[in-house]
Amino acid sequence: MAYTDRESDSGLMERVIAIRFPSKVTKGGRSLSVSALVAIGNGEGRVGIGYGKARGVPMAIEKANKEARIAMTDVYLVGDTVGHEVTGEQDSAHVLISPASPGTGVKAGATVRAILEVLGVRNVLTKVRGSGNALNVAKATMNALRKIRSPEQVSALRGMEVKLHHPQAELSRQPKEASAEE
Repeated sequence: MAYTDRESDSGLMERVIAIRFPSKVTKGGRSLSVSALVAIGNGEGRVGIGYGKARGVPMAIEKANKEARIAMTDVYLVGDTVGHEVTGEQDSAHVLISPASPGTGVKAGATVRAILEVLGVRNVLTKVRGSGNALNVAKATMNALRKIRSPEQVSALRGMEVKLHHPQAELSRQPKEASAEE
């Protein structure tokens, strides 16, 4: 599994999660190709993944980057962790993501860690069950992240007031103006 970091010109963090070299044997010999899985995020709650295939590594990574930029989505964060516990599934890969207290760190496997770090999460607990296929784990992680709701969204869905009980709830409610005056 390949694992590289890059800062793009637009301020987005790019991380190559996996590069694969599948080959097909034909009458004329072996036909080589490359596939790349990439995660892109701004470190502040936006993330996307992309999967690209081409004849060469740079072209595959570039295709994956374009797909990831198109697929970027916003995720509700509380402090530097996720808003609530959530599970995502893709085929036989199941990913559990749980919020954690400050100082915990990112407890995750390589694929989930890459996505959460470009998202901007610094404290989280995760568990992958079932398939360890990088593409399915990445898709399951994104499915889980899309399920995260803010208290306002849950309140609107339920038609009643919802209170946030979270390890980092105080961190998310500090006004930014007050810290600038000090």
